[in-house]
Amino acid sequence: MERFDAIVVGAGPAGLACAYTMATDGLSVLLFERGKYPGSKNMWGGAFFGPQLHALFPGWLEEAPIERVVTRQVLGFLSEKGSVSLDFTSGRFAVPPYNGFILLRAKFDKWMSKKAEQAGAIVASGMMVDDLLIKGNRFAGVRVGKEEFPSDAVVLAEGVNGILARKAGLRKELIPGDVKQGVKEVIELPRSVIEDRFKVRGNEGAALEFVGTCTRGLPGGGFIYTNKEGLSVGVVVDLAALVKERLKASDLLESFKAHPDIQKLIDGGKTVEYTAHLIPASGVNMMPKLYTDGLLVTGDAASLLLGTGLILEGANFAVASGIAAAETVRAAREKRDFSANSLSSYPEALKKTFVLQDLETFREAPIFLKNKRIYGAYPDALVETFETLFRNDGKPRKKTFRSVREIVRKRIGLKQLLIDAWRMRKSV
Repeated sequence: MERFDAIVVGAGPAGLACAYTMATDGLSVLLFERGKYPGSKNMWGGAFFGPQLHALFPGWLEEAPIERVVTRQVLGFLSEKGSVSLDFTSGRFAVPPYNGFILLRAKFDKWMSKKAEQAGAIVASGMMVDDLLIKGNRFAGVRVGKEEFPSDAVVLAEGVNGILARKAGLRKELIPGDVKQGVKEVIELPRSVIEDRFKVRGNEGAALEFVGTCTRGLPGGGFIYTNKEGLSVGVVVDLAALVKERLKASDLLESFKAHPDIQKLIDGGKTVEYTAHLIPASGVNMMPKLYTDGLLVTGDAASLLLGTGLILEGANFAVASGIAAAETVRAAREKRDFSANSLSSYPEALKKTFVLQDLETFREAPIFLKNKRIYGAYPDALVETFETLFRNDGKPRKKTFRSVREIVRKRIGLKQLLIDAWRMRKSV
């Protein structure tokens, strides 16, 4: 039976980046993906930020299946019938590596898997890993059905559920408070319509994110990303809040789409795809142990996702962690030592990058973002403020500060505003 230097479980960005890096370094690599093909089971369709791909695949922009380049970023606050938006554009966004790229993972992961295969990795799709092999005091391969596949090291990039990581004793069972439920539709629209509605042209793209009534006041938000000829539209909501309120994320998506200002953006579109996915949301507060004898955990399986309220980044963290895991395995192979002591350099490598530094910087953000006022009282107060400022009802106007103070006092309370501002400063 053939023995591999390393086996990777999961063909998402983390697993593919890891397999590609190890294969490029000359290691024999076997990558398992339970879907029919890499990307087939992933709901993610949004903006991929970070320079990691530029370092991993020089010249990748000329060949990768990119939908659009993010040149416009919108943060919207929705009340029941109105909205206030912060609309940001910058010429620097169009210059790599500062920009984000709007992707559809079903296409992009297939492209990354071909790059991994070209580098020498074997990609086995449609095969689910059932268990880990143990030899002596370390993990030494995987089992698929009744067939065993031995290796010197195993890298788990299996996603947020982390079944094998739990079996290995590296992580606990997921609890609703640590994850968010994401649901997304791909809505077809002609390219000309997208460019007209979203004020983009050529390969330019827009990323729009919303908080407020789109989640009926529950922690979470809605999003719209412009593809070449369609939109990725969805909501991401705290799972514990959904369970408590006995709501379905799919119902919130329908409410989001029905909002007057959102309805205008998707009008005339045809839904061609619907997907759902769990997202790790508690950052370092839910991070498992990242390594043990013969085994490493990376990507979503390691809860390496950053959510600050303004940004939700995971794919670039996944790629960076996959590369770090690959470099750790390569160093272990050179020493012929795959013990936990040898693999302990993996989290140390992550600490030297933005991955663990960013997650540590925003450690308190997931807790702050459970504040329901962010998704109800504050969007309502913003919309009411602008309604008041721009409304002419024939009556004498009040000074702006006085009007704002009255709205804040009614909607939130001045003391509560100060408390929330202090907590936000500490968190984000």
